[in-house]
Amino acid sequence: MDIKMWRNCGVIPKIQVLLSTYNGEQFLKEQLESLLAQQNVDLNILIRDDGSRDSTVSIIDDFVRKYPQVIQLYVGENKGAKASFFDLLENIAKQPTDFDFVAFCDQDDVWMGEKLISAVKTLQNDKNRDTIPLMYCSTTQMVQSDLRKLAVWPRPPRQPIGIYNALVENIAVGCTTVLNREAVSLLAANMPNNITDVIMHDWWAYICVSSSGKVVFDENPHILYRQHANNALGGGTDHWLMKWLNRLKRFSNGKNHYIISNQARVFLETFQSKLPPEQINIIRQLADVPRKRVLERLFFALRQPFYRQSSTDNLVLKVLIFLGKL
Repeated sequence: MDIKMWRNCGVIPKIQVLLSTYNGEQFLKEQLESLLAQQNVDLNILIRDDGSRDSTVSIIDDFVRKYPQVIQLYVGENKGAKASFFDLLENIAKQPTDFDFVAFCDQDDVWMGEKLISAVKTLQNDKNRDTIPLMYCSTTQMVQSDLRKLAVWPRPPRQPIGIYNALVENIAVGCTTVLNREAVSLLAANMPNNITDVIMHDWWAYICVSSSGKVVFDENPHILYRQHANNALGGGTDHWLMKWLNRLKRFSNGKNHYIISNQARVFLETFQSKLPPEQINIIRQLADVPRKRVLERLFFALRQPFYRQSSTDNLVLKVLIFLGKL
């Protein structure tokens, strides 16, 4: 049912927001207030606290008392943002399916009033909206901790959005992500057995939905994406030189070695029965890059179909494949 039909029937889209918190007392109230101010949607907020040691849970409890029909909280052990979001997905998968869309949410941003309805409109404009998994993501308006504007990030994709991009690059900022019911069902029915080798929940969603459905990217920002010292993962505020120096440092320390090939292996283990044979073969080759011989890696780097959005990052991808450090 599209937006016009929803409105004509007197029904508005129901959205389940998934929010993971951890020691977020500084900005959490502002984030929650911006969620409650969302326009033209029927909102439910499910929060999992990841073992906070500050006043985060107390702040949430105050909101739960004021909005008991809207906000639910459960507290878990500390296991990191990635695992916490997978826990949230598993949680809603066990509940009756009474939502139209699911949105991921961070604890320290400010959502513009039209954020969710803009995502819904974009997804509802797709002709396959009721038949395939759909995922929405967008740019963000990066801001300083006091909400002074920085830059719009990330840059909109220049190349096609699809599985051969998703396996080697993430274009989806998690806090912008909205999934239709079919996409949530896809993720819930195909949870990875080992999330250790999944890089992040939003990247995993991009891979899965692009393999079985469609991902759309909105070039307009609808969120103030706060950059501050305590971000678990931040945006792209660094100068390009600093960005590449940081990448080089992580590479030299071995921090990012094999993360893409390991994630590709987990995806193949999870989705192999749903993929065509030619995709299975090429993804298996990607997952096996660290075990290939030098000449095999060279030929694969030159002939493989995977790509990143910028020409520089595409060149880096080929080099990493050749070095066997993907």
